[in-house]
Amino acid sequence: MTQPLLIEIGVEELPAIPLLKIVSNIEKSWKTILQEYKLDCDFEFIYTPRRLVLKHGAIPTAQEDSTVELMGPPVAAAFKEGNPTSAAEGFARKCGVNISQLGRTESSGREVLCFKKEEKGAPTVSLLEEMIKKWIASMAFGKMMRWGERSDEFIRPIRWLQVRLAENSVPVELFGVESDTKTFVHRMLNHEAVEVGDIDKYEEVLARGAVILYPEKRKERILDQFDMLESEHHIFIERDESLLDEVVAITENPKALLGTFDKLFLELPPEVIITSMKEHQRYFPVFEHGKITNKFIVVSNAYTDDYSKVAAGNERVLKPRLSDGLFFYKNDLKKGLSMAGLEKVQFIDGLGTLKDKIIREKHIAMRLLGLYMEKVEAQTGKNNIALEKEMDRAITLAKADLMSEMVYEFTELQGLMGHYYAKALGENELVYMAIKEQYMPIGEGAELPSSVFSAIVAMSIKLDTLFGLFSIGKIPTGSKDPFALRRAVNGIIRIVTAYDLSFHIEDIITLLKNEYADFDTKMLSDFIIERINKSFDANPSVIAAVLASGERDVNEIAKKVAALNGVVSSEFFKEQFSTFKRVANISKELDLDDDLSIDVALFKEEAEVSLYNAYEKVLNGTFADYAQRLDALFGLKRELDAYFEDVMVNIEEIALRVNRQHMIGSIYKTFRDIADIKEITI
Repeated sequence: MTQPLLIEIGVEELPAIPLLKIVSNIEKSWKTILQEYKLDCDFEFIYTPRRLVLKHGAIPTAQEDSTVELMGPPVAAAFKEGNPTSAAEGFARKCGVNISQLGRTESSGREVLCFKKEEKGAPTVSLLEEMIKKWIASMAFGKMMRWGERSDEFIRPIRWLQVRLAENSVPVELFGVESDTKTFVHRMLNHEAVEVGDIDKYEEVLARGAVILYPEKRKERILDQFDMLESEHHIFIERDESLLDEVVAITENPKALLGTFDKLFLELPPEVIITSMKEHQRYFPVFEHGKITNKFIVVSNAYTDDYSKVAAGNERVLKPRLSDGLFFYKNDLKKGLSMAGLEKVQFIDGLGTLKDKIIREKHIAMRLLGLYMEKVEAQTGKNNIALEKEMDRAITLAKADLMSEMVYEFTELQGLMGHYYAKALGENELVYMAIKEQYMPIGEGAELPSSVFSAIVAMSIKLDTLFGLFSIGKIPTGSKDPFALRRAVNGIIRIVTAYDLSFHIEDIITLLKNEYADFDTKMLSDFIIERINKSFDANPSVIAAVLASGERDVNEIAKKVAALNGVVSSEFFKEQFSTFKRVANISKELDLDDDLSIDVALFKEEAEVSLYNAYEKVLNGTFADYAQRLDALFGLKRELDAYFEDVMVNIEEIALRVNRQHMIGSIYKTFRDIADIKEITI
């Protein structure tokens, strides 16, 4: 038998971000608890700013009855000369029966005493309080609160509680609050508790009280209102998904309103205006003709007949924020950009100050510029002397905005404000764009630097952090990576592959390691290779095969992986690959570094001649890329199949055997210039 169940935990306003971080875990936790208590069923988890709700259309009214088998001591230990021992008597007492009522069964090859008993399933109403408390305890919000004289804690004080099984209110006590049949609606409509006479009417009661229960419906309402405002005012509203989710989580009755601010604030960089709106006020920026305008959208949670006062109030709140920003901006421009003060800012203990870091980054940048000078010259049209001067300037100013008033207020704008200040102060475009893009990419799929020049600046910063932290023993372990070194390597991999830059791991380590205290560079090399294994969207064995070839240039690894993965992913590869596995197996006993010369005079079969001629054509061919070369190598399948059909490789005659092994070994070695095919699994 089943019945509907409603659980509503009423709280003071929940903080949106901690809630959103664990929403999926909250739902999973209740599902696990239902399974643990043998009451598994479908349910909905729903939230508003003031309630956590579980709705079950049909939950079992009791656990199913079950048979429990208790295992006892071995029969040999339970009876001596036909008489029960203390072991048998103790087991009987545990089971609550006489020894004569015990059974026997086999366990782990021994005969043991046992007892089967029927256990009646507990009623759901008797389990709910324990289940709810366990659910509440599983919610890892982080920082918690205590209230009143209570010693227990939760993210916010609990103010009311409903636990309704069909029409019955289940007695449950939580944080001193006892369950009843009432809920609370929107504060601006009614401050008193409202009776929910029938749980089927629960959502209707809330709707009449200006509470939209489901987050999806609140979001849909907000987006509909955005569409209407855009159509009415000919504007574009930026739909920031994370901000939208946050606004959904803090509203019960959302209403999107258009506000304005003084046009004089448009003198600020757009990012400053947007950051002031989003981070501090949860406003959505508004654009006209692709440019930010002096308008914003606030999503109000008010319930009123006159929203003009709400909009005006938010306009008043935003003005001092923007005024501060404009003051900081003008002050910073007066002061200009310089490294002054960075010598007092500690980077990381053991690696000196930010000024020390900048000096190291310059050394790295100049070395990388030397490696990639041809590409930078081609892209910029400038000579090496001019580029070296501008690279020095870009690194010198890259962190100067950390001393600005604006970045002190809005730390997330570091680099970006340096870009605006450098541009306003007349710096070269290469310099101010490199300052803007110095931290790119900031994550998987994020935007890359727009030029090789900027890419060198970004790589230099990442490489200094990487080498520096390894040199002082701060190496990521397990899932811990407090300095985001994995992300730094991922960024370097994306940059070098996007710009086709040679980046040989060992050569780069040799080039840069003397800037740092002596450390185990193999650990750094292995760390980079481990990131390569996780960076490419390819069959893992393909990546392993390329790495097993000994290739250590990140860019070449990427090209080889892409080419080989394209072949391995093809529809017909699996049925063809057995031929090449055989090539690898025959070659595994050979030392491929030895001379694998082939004597055509020792050929006895036509298949040997055909394979040799086809292989020579591939060996001496010119190919545009690795994909073409692999196609040609895998194209040897027909000749190899004929060879294995007509030619015995491991023949008794030594000269013939060696010559034939060299033939197969040479093909395998040519494959291994790209990838070790024996590592491929499909």
